[in-house]
Amino acid sequence: MSKYYFVGSGIASLAGAVFLIRDGGVSGRDIVIFEESLQFGGAFDAHGDAEHGYFMSGSRMFEAMYQCTFDLLASIPSATNPNISVKEETDQANAKWPWHNKVRLVDRDGHVPDFHTMGFSERDRIQLVAIMAEPEALLDGKRITDCFGDHFFETNFWFEWCTLFAFERWHSAIEFRRYLRRFVHHFSTIDTQEGIYRSLYNQYDSFAVPLTSWLKDHEVRFHFGVRVEDLGFASGSEAITVTGLDTSRDGVAEHILVETGDLVLVTNGSMTADKRFGSMTEGPGVERYGSSGAWRLWEKLAQGRPQFGNPAAFNSVIAESSWISYTVTVQEPLFLELMEEFSGQPAGMGGLITFKDSNWLITISIYHQPFFPEQPEGVAVWWGYGLFHDRPGNFVKKPMADCSGAEILEEVLGHLHFARADQDAIMAASNCIPCTMPYITSQFMVRTGKDRPLVVPDGSTNLAFLGQYTEQPDDVVFTVEYSVRSAMTAVYTLLKLNKKPPPVYKGLHSPQVIIDAIRTMHR
Repeated sequence: MSKYYFVGSGIASLAGAVFLIRDGGVSGRDIVIFEESLQFGGAFDAHGDAEHGYFMSGSRMFEAMYQCTFDLLASIPSATNPNISVKEETDQANAKWPWHNKVRLVDRDGHVPDFHTMGFSERDRIQLVAIMAEPEALLDGKRITDCFGDHFFETNFWFEWCTLFAFERWHSAIEFRRYLRRFVHHFSTIDTQEGIYRSLYNQYDSFAVPLTSWLKDHEVRFHFGVRVEDLGFASGSEAITVTGLDTSRDGVAEHILVETGDLVLVTNGSMTADKRFGSMTEGPGVERYGSSGAWRLWEKLAQGRPQFGNPAAFNSVIAESSWISYTVTVQEPLFLELMEEFSGQPAGMGGLITFKDSNWLITISIYHQPFFPEQPEGVAVWWGYGLFHDRPGNFVKKPMADCSGAEILEEVLGHLHFARADQDAIMAASNCIPCTMPYITSQFMVRTGKDRPLVVPDGSTNLAFLGQYTEQPDDVVFTVEYSVRSAMTAVYTLLKLNKKPPPVYKGLHSPQVIIDAIRTMHR
C-alpha cells in the first residue's frame, strides 16, 4: 500500500491531504504529516486566552476569486455548524458583515484625508501601465523602485495597495506586476476595500481547525515535534526519485524508507519561520535565528540541484523581508466605542486603517467580535502591523523592533489622537503582544524566474514542492490561494489524475474591469 508523506502542516499540506482523499481516493490511514513544531496550521497561528492575551502572527486577505481555496473549503464542515461547509460559513459571515471602509488613511494630525483620490501624475499612470504590460522575463532582478519615480510612492494608491498586500518599495518588480494583473479588479475598490473577505473567526479556528478535524476523522496521522532533516534520492538516473526521509525527534534520528508508489510533498521555506512573540514589557527584537527546518531542508535539497530553486534569494536579507505585527486584547469597550465614533462604523464593518505619515507605517484592523470562539463577552481583540520596524516612532522614539507591546500600543494611540484620559484607560485595559517575523515578506524579495522550483520539478516521479516558494505562473504569493493551488497541482500531477486546478482569474480579460481600473487611475 502506497504512503503519502507531507513535510510541514501548513495550509498547503492540509489542503494536499484533503485532495488526496477527496479527489484521489487515497485512504487517510496512508497519509503522514510531519510537523517540527507542536502546532498544526503553519501561518494560521491564532492562540491565547482573555486572561493572558490572544496572539497571532497575521491574517491573510481573501477574496471571491480564490477558486482553489473555496473549492477546498466547500468540502469541509464548519467547526461551529457541521451542517454547513466552511465556504458557506465564510460566505454568510461576509454577507452579514461586508467591508466598506469609510476611513482608509489617517494623516499625522489624526484627520482623514480624501483617500478616494489616487493622486497619480501622468508619469505615474504611464509607468503603472508599462509594468503591467512588461514581459515578466524582462523584470528579473528588478525592484519596484526601478520601475517608478519617487512621486508614485507618495500616492494614495501606493499607500492603500502596499498596506493591503504588504509590499515595500524595494520588493520584486515581478511580484508587483503579478499583483497588479491578478488584482486589477480591486483597483476600483482599493479605497473602500469592498470585496475583501474575512473568516467568521480568526483563520486558525475558522480554517485550520476544521481542516485538521476532517483529516483526523479520516485517520490521517500527524507527527508533531518531528523535523525532516534531508531526503535521499535514487542515483544513476536523470529522473528525480525520493528514496528516503531522514528525520529527528528529540535528538533521535530515524530513516524512513520511501518505496515505489509512495509520494513525498515538501513545503519548502516558511514566511512565519523563526517568529518571536514579545509581551507588554518585552520587545520581540529582529534577528535571524536560523532554527527553521523548512529553510534548512530547502537549502540542503537545493545544493547542486538548480531545478530545486535558490532559497538564498529569499531568506538572506532579513532587513528587507521582516516586519512586526501585534495583537491587542482589550478588557473593556472604550477602545471599540472610540473607534466606531472615529470611523463611523462598528467593529468588523470597515477594513484596514493606515496611518500614512507614521514612521513605522502602522496599519490596524478592527475585527467583528468575537474573534476567537471562546472569547468572553466584553473582551475585544484587534490586530495591526508596522512595515518599517527599524525607524524610531513618532511618539515613542525607538525602533519598533525594540519596543514592548505597551510602547507599540502607545504609538498607535498617539496617531489616533484620543484624549489623554482615554488613552490611559485603554492602556490600562489592554494586553498588546507583538510578533517579529524575519521572513514574512521574503516571498516578495527580488528574484529571477528560476529561483523558485516548479511544484512538480521536471523529471520528478514522486516529489512535489508546496507553498509560497514554488513557481506557479500568473498567480501571486502571500495568499492562501497560492498554497492551496500548489497542493491541488501537486496531487493532480503526481497521481496522474485527469484534472487540473481551475484557471487563475484574469480580470484583464474583462472590458468592464479595465474600464473601472482606468477610471480609478484618473480619480
